[in-house]
Amino acid sequence: MVRDGILYALALALAAALLFFLSPWLALLPLLLAAFFLWFFRDPERVIPQDPGLIVSPADGKITDISPVEVMGRRMQRISMFLNVFDVHVNRSPVAGVIRTVEYRKGKFCNAMDPTSCEVNEQNIVTVEGDGQTVIFKQIAGLLARRIVFTKKVGDAVTRGERIGLIKFGSRVDVIMDAGVEMKVKVGDHVAGGSTILAVNLAIIYRSGLGTAEVPSAYSGSTR
Repeated sequence: MVRDGILYALALALAAALLFFLSPWLALLPLLLAAFFLWFFRDPERVIPQDPGLIVSPADGKITDISPVEVMGRRMQRISMFLNVFDVHVNRSPVAGVIRTVEYRKGKFCNAMDPTSCEVNEQNIVTVEGDGQTVIFKQIAGLLARRIVFTKKVGDAVTRGERIGLIKFGSRVDVIMDAGVEMKVKVGDHVAGGSTILAVNLAIIYRSGLGTAEVPSAYSGSTR
């Protein structure tokens, strides 16, 4: 359970207790909202794949786009996913490594399903280096999401699937990786943060001495 959910629920429970003295029916709405916040800010445990070269999903949601992009003159691959209000909103690191850069950009709060939201919306851009690769992921605010939380700082070491923050109330997350990765998901797939394998960096697989036949498929785990 994320701490925010407990705080919201306690405040609403207090409001319900006060309203109860006026009318038991008035207490019903804040109690229902308290239950919703406890459910929304759930933080289930996930089984994190441990094989080398894997890039896991940083969030729960639906894959909306997979496309090539250019980052500082370098050709890379981007996977975008949309989180609705029913998804778990805790974010996790897609790879193990060290956080090299964190850039928070002010912006708009357009619908996260809009393809331009990755450029114009408020967002937090994080670069992680480790395991012989560089992965960039973006926490992008949406129409309802007005607060992005990131709990790490530059220089921190993170493990694959480690909790690193959350985006409140619907949002988008992009993952940008080497162009030569082998995709394990497709547009329309539902993914689970920390447990779904988005892609495999084959260069790392070969260096580790494993064959591609030994690489697991996109294990999804639970999204609840």
